Amino acid sequence: MSKLTQPPAMLPPERLKGIRRGIEKESLRATSGALLAMTPHPAAIGSALAHPNITTDYSEAQLELITGVHASVEQCLEELTQIHQFTYRALGDELMWVSSMPCNLPADENIPIGRYGSSNVGRAKSVYRMGLAHRYGRRMQTISGIHYNWSLPGVSDAQYFALIRNFRRHAFLLLYLFGASPAACSSFVTGRRHELESLTSQTVYMPYGTSLRMGRLGYQSEAQASLAVSYNSLDGYAASLHDALTRPYAAYEAVGIVNPGGEYNQLSTTLLQIENEFYGTIRPKRVIRPGERPLHALRERGVEYVEVRLMDLDPFVPIGIKAQTIRFLDVFLLHCLQADSPPDTPAEIAALGRNQHKTAAYGRQPGLLLERDGGEVGLTDWGAEIVAACKPIAAQLDAAHATTDYSDAVRAAEALLSDPDMLPSARVLAAMAKDHENGFTSFVLDQSQRSKATLLKLPYPAAVQTRLEAAAKQSIEEQAAIEAVDNVPFEAFRQQYVSPERLELSKEAAGSVLAAA
Repeated sequence: MSKLTQPPAMLPPERLKGIRRGIEKESLRATSGALLAMTPHPAAIGSALAHPNITTDYSEAQLELITGVHASVEQCLEELTQIHQFTYRALGDELMWVSSMPCNLPADENIPIGRYGSSNVGRAKSVYRMGLAHRYGRRMQTISGIHYNWSLPGVSDAQYFALIRNFRRHAFLLLYLFGASPAACSSFVTGRRHELESLTSQTVYMPYGTSLRMGRLGYQSEAQASLAVSYNSLDGYAASLHDALTRPYAAYEAVGIVNPGGEYNQLSTTLLQIENEFYGTIRPKRVIRPGERPLHALRERGVEYVEVRLMDLDPFVPIGIKAQTIRFLDVFLLHCLQADSPPDTPAEIAALGRNQHKTAAYGRQPGLLLERDGGEVGLTDWGAEIVAACKPIAAQLDAAHATTDYSDAVRAAEALLSDPDMLPSARVLAAMAKDHENGFTSFVLDQSQRSKATLLKLPYPAAVQTRLEAAAKQSIEEQAAIEAVDNVPFEAFRQQYVSPERLELSKEAAGSVLAAA
């Protein structure tokens, strides 16, 4: 595993100022009674298919709010806030649920899947989600989180993969520091085997849990557990994904592509329908061209940024994440990039999975031990080593930006390691006990209402409303235009989209890659 003792290389201030970031934030729409909203995606906020900032994730009731790319932490959060303000003005009495774990859910088959219109690409998005329902159940897909997209100028593919390997090694620290989902509504586990304890008749929890979302009840898949994807190189990662995207899986072949009534069950019968089905705490990413497969984009043009996928929604922050958390992520990612990053092995990959589950379920347990280099180490001891290694990096960022904000973020993390009662996961359970008779739903409903009121009271420039109204209108027009030009039968579109050839490098690109090697 990575060495933490060597000092980080000094990066030029101008390069540090080149960090770029964006946020994708998921939230369920809920009723004032804490039930999942069964209403369609509001037309006033535009087309979920074509809007650049407001779409849906899995469910028709699961909003996904997306910022642009920003050099400034404050500007990124300002845009996220404005998208929230615009969205709330179209939701009526509905709320954005502020917890990663869902509100009171209906029966699995009644959770509405996202709808994107009648175009082939829109239908494919819905069929993909139907496939997820058959494979994993709909309830698992209603979990929400924050995705943090991050890049630094001048980072090669090999360096991004070194970052990813270290991120996976040290991700337990982010689950410990920022996990905020130690409890859930009992409707989430109805009919499922689980290790959670009952806190009340309507609330289940783990007493020392940090992030149920990232634990065994969250984004987990027995089928995908067999993949053991390596992050030692782009070529190896791409080969693993290619195999999963083209290898038939017996259980999914039994489901079939189309049901006897002629409706589509899934896009394909392979282990993964498309690249996004692969669950991970972090992904290498590249902006795709229209109609392009993500794996093809990575193979042809390399890694453009990384997507951090393990952050819970912070229920104490109206937009789900605060500036100090983002600054710690920036420092942490630079640490992962600069620390020694040996190749991963199947044994280490398995150990990291066990560390993730232990931290998610028992992270605040005093003396908790994690696996490292074939032995054991205390979670807080290992975490303290990582935080200490982050301090010089924070100082570099502070110098580049003429601030102390980055060192302040690292000091805040250091304080949390020594005072677990101040962790978000502990604060959630304490607030539930103090004011809500240990009720998860009551606590989150109250926080959701407070967040809505706060966001609606904040200053909101008329120009922002005008701009986002225009974007909503344009997105609806774009969806109509896409639907108007579709002239290929959906089955032909589906077969062409999932064909293995779409994943391959073009001959020209393959030649240029070989020439550069």
